[in-house]
Amino acid sequence: MSLIRKSRKKAEINIVPLVDVLMVLIFFFLMTMQFRNVNVLNITPPEIQTAGKNLLNEQILIGISPEGQYYLNNQEVPEAVLEEALKLAGEANAEQPVLLVSDEETPLKHVTRVLDICRSNKLNRIRMKSR
Repeated sequence: MSLIRKSRKKAEINIVPLVDVLMVLIFFFLMTMQFRNVNVLNITPPEIQTAGKNLLNEQILIGISPEGQYYLNNQEVPEAVLEEALKLAGEANAEQPVLLVSDEETPLKHVTRVLDICRSNKLNRIRMKSR
């Protein structure tokens, strides 16, 4: 009785499709990431579980520190200058989006003051940054 052994092929895992999928994911993440630096202030925005992504490019950036200091496009400005700049922006383009960035420790009165200034100048496309 002769036993003939059949040679079996070794099991192989083809990683070419895996590499293809990873390349597509890397390309997608590179194309959708934001390159604008809004971390001039040392602030920690409040966390929101249901927040969406904000991918607007031509926007007004307003920062509010916990001490109540206002920042317009990464430059510290007094409240009167901020109000005048938002008035001019509202007259120029009422559809211009505004991105509001504040620390989670910032008192609500400072945030609502900026919201009131924006709305009184017809800037109604206001977004708030979260982490």
